[in-house]
Amino acid sequence: MNTITKGAIDFQPEVLAEYLADTFGGKAPVTIERIAGGQSNPTYFITRDDARLVLRKQPGGPILRGAHAIDREYRVLEALYPEGVPVARPVLYNGDPDLLGTPFYLMERIEGRVFADGALAAADKQDRHALWMGLADAMAAMHNVRPEAVGLEDFGRPGNYFARQIARWSRQWQESQSEPIPELDELAAWLVEHQPQDDGHVSLAHGDYRMGNVIFHPTEPRVAAILDWELSTLGHPLADLGYCCMAWHTAPEEYGGILGLDLAAENLPTEEAFVERYMSKCPNLPPLTPFHKAFALFRFSVIWVGIADRVRAGNAAGADGADPEYLARCFARRGLDVITQS
Repeated sequence: MNTITKGAIDFQPEVLAEYLADTFGGKAPVTIERIAGGQSNPTYFITRDDARLVLRKQPGGPILRGAHAIDREYRVLEALYPEGVPVARPVLYNGDPDLLGTPFYLMERIEGRVFADGALAAADKQDRHALWMGLADAMAAMHNVRPEAVGLEDFGRPGNYFARQIARWSRQWQESQSEPIPELDELAAWLVEHQPQDDGHVSLAHGDYRMGNVIFHPTEPRVAAILDWELSTLGHPLADLGYCCMAWHTAPEEYGGILGLDLAAENLPTEEAFVERYMSKCPNLPPLTPFHKAFALFRFSVIWVGIADRVRAGNAAGADGADPEYLARCFARRGLDVITQS
C-alpha cells in the first residue's frame, strides 16, 4: 500500500498503515500529515480512503508523571460524545507503546475553523462577538454534564480542587530546572493565602479551555468540537472560566490575548459580557473572582515552564515561534497584575 507523509513524523508510517489495514480491513493508501503548532501531544491528520481521522499520541522521551495522559483524553471523548457536548467522535485507543513509540488514539476529523488568537483576526469582524459567545456556550454545556451520569465519577478527586491544584503546579514549578522567576513564587504564595473555601461545585474541568482549543462550525458561530483534553479532571467550573478569561488580561503578543485592544471597534466582547453569557447557562455558580483569574495565570505560567524544560531536553512538540521562558515570566507578572488591580 502507498503511504504519503507530510511534515516530520515521529513513528514509522508503514507500521501505522499496516495497523489500520489490520483493524479496518483493506489495503488503502494512507496519508499522514503532521499538524503544525501545539505544545504538547504530537497530532496528525490521517486520511485513508474516505476516512478522515486525527491521531494524537504522547511525545517521545521522558515526560512528567501524569502529563500527556492521552488515555484520559480518549475517556472524556467516549463519555461526552453521546451527551451532545461538541467533541470529536472517538474511534479507537491503543495503549501499546511498541507500535508507534508511544500510546495513541484516533478520533474523527472535524471540519471547521480554528482561531489562534483571542482577537479573531481571521474572522469577519461582524462575527467576532458571536464567536466568543459560542465559546461560552460550549463551556457551559461541558460543565452542565454531571460526571457521575457519564461514568466519570472517578475521573479525579472531588472537593478541595484549588488547594490540590495549587500544590500540584507549585510542585511542578519547584521541580523544574528553569531559572528563578520571583513573580511566580510571589503569585503562588498569594494563591495559597487567598484560596476560597470549597463550595461543593464539581464538574468536568477541561484545564486548557481557550479560543485556540476549539473548532468552530465552518459558517456558524458555534463550537463544533472542543480539543486537547489531556489536562481534564474533576474540578471546579470557575477554573475553566477564569482560564478562558486570561485573554482580557494578556496582550496580543502574549499568546494571543486581547488586552489593550479597542474591544468595541473590533467587535469583541468585554470580559463582563463573556462571563455573563456563561453564567446565564450555569446560574447556580458563585461569582468569578480575581482569585480564579490569578490561579489561571499561575497555571499557565507553570505550563510554559514545563514547555521550556521540554524544549531544552529536545522533546517539545513545537513552540509556534514563542519563547516559553519569556511567556512563563509574562503570565506570572500578569497574575500579579490581576491581584494588585482588584
